[in-house]
Amino acid sequence: MRVEKHPILGDAGQRETVNITVDGRVIQARKGESISAAMLAEKLRICRHTTKSKEARGLFCGIGQCTDCVMQVNGVPNVRTCITEVQEGMTICTQEGVGTWEAKDE
Repeated sequence: MRVEKHPILGDAGQRETVNITVDGRVIQARKGESISAAMLAEKLRICRHTTKSKEARGLFCGIGQCTDCVMQVNGVPNVRTCITEVQEGMTICTQEGVGTWEAKDE
């Protein structure tokens, strides 16, 4: 599901990959792409569940305005995955409701 050839942006070409973990599953992402783009390439579409009705939400606007794609990234809730670039070793979790901060061991 990755865009390999784009009429304006051109060919994706070969890019370095990084490993990220999404809900316990290690996936390869291309350096420079967003978390949501890497997830869609792996057919992972659910980013969060709503607070009241627990409905699944995923990528909607793709430009960081709607917050449907927020997830917990490295223990931080409400990260907009459509505008957050992947980094080696990221740990990403489906967010439940408004999310909670995870305590970091120092």
